[in-house]
Amino acid sequence: MKVRIEHICVFEHQTIVLNQKFEEGVVFDQTKLDAFVRFFGKGVPYYGLIRNGIQFNEYVGAIQVGNTLISVLPKADKQQKEDEAEKKKWNQVLIDMLRAIYGFDVKAPSSSHLKIKNNSVLDLYFELFVKETEYLLHWGLVKKYRKTDGNLKALKGSLQFSKQVSKNVVHKERFFTRHSTYDTKHLLHIVLYKTIQILKRINTNPALVGRINALLLNFPEMPKEKITESIFDKLVFNRKTMRYRKSIEIARLILLHYHPDLSKGRDDVLALMFDMNTLWEQFVLVSLKKSKELKVSGQDSRYFWKPEGEKRRSIRPDITVSTIGGNYVLDTKWKLVSSKPSIEDIRQMYAYHHYFEAKKVALLYPGDSPYVPGKFVDINSQKPMSDMECGLLFTQYSGSLKNWQKQIGEEIQDWIK
Repeated sequence: MKVRIEHICVFEHQTIVLNQKFEEGVVFDQTKLDAFVRFFGKGVPYYGLIRNGIQFNEYVGAIQVGNTLISVLPKADKQQKEDEAEKKKWNQVLIDMLRAIYGFDVKAPSSSHLKIKNNSVLDLYFELFVKETEYLLHWGLVKKYRKTDGNLKALKGSLQFSKQVSKNVVHKERFFTRHSTYDTKHLLHIVLYKTIQILKRINTNPALVGRINALLLNFPEMPKEKITESIFDKLVFNRKTMRYRKSIEIARLILLHYHPDLSKGRDDVLALMFDMNTLWEQFVLVSLKKSKELKVSGQDSRYFWKPEGEKRRSIRPDITVSTIGGNYVLDTKWKLVSSKPSIEDIRQMYAYHHYFEAKKVALLYPGDSPYVPGKFVDINSQKPMSDMECGLLFTQYSGSLKNWQKQIGEEIQDWIK
């Protein structure tokens, strides 16, 4: 019988304290607190411990510990309400941002629009993995050659003399050989099968239960193998296996962030959490690339400093926009500010002006504040330099993610003009 999952929604940097009550009568009791304290002991960056509670950091996404699922949502405004409607809105915004960044909304046979209502980030990734794996089964699993050692009644492959002598002294009719086998038992399928087994254990979405069971029934059984990051480094995709890439990427995310409870067996952990600063940068970059008017690149590098006898150090702005008129540099910041950015950010933008020969540079924040223009000051005269502008740009969510992406492109074009 499935254990009922208790769902808690919070915003980034929010605290949860012992016995705090949430929607649907969910209480953050001592059992839940103890489970999160144990998980924190593994060294996680997603939240910190406070007296009788936890405080989340700049990471957003979902953490499922035992039968408790906590969704951590983006906070884009100081006046952002913490009611159920606002949480529902930003939960959908986060899911749509992940879809936009990682291409989940591509209209291909394997990645058409998802059908299930995604109540959390976990639901989104679980359904996408199931859909991708169903697609692979539909088209047929790729077979590969692998070397197999075994005792056979017919000579096949090369005879292993040392094993033949030690194992077949009595059974003269057998041959211990090493031979090639052409089948589906290879690393790609071992990874997928392991992921299906984990989903069978931790999935709480009723709409996916039947599909996961069907996958487990139809997928060929694979040998057990411990899946580590080094396993994924060994995987090579070719023309035949390219269609596995998306399912493997999601499997990697799930397997490397899954922490089974080996002691009690009831507090398994799956944490799909994303640094909101990185997520914001990727979202703005993807949005600007949709504009046909702009030539955009991310993380463009320039050498900045060369210590004697050491490697050169480089600087990388988040986004570089190139036009016929020149270069423009954007640094995305998921922070709540008005008109006083950190001095470190301003110094960084000054360096971008010089090393990228930028016409303008700007810090891009979430929010509805008007553009704040600014000038760098000349060292000698202490007067503003007319040709070196560093401004603060703000953009606010506007009803739907597609509208917001279009709006970001228009706002950057206006800023350039």
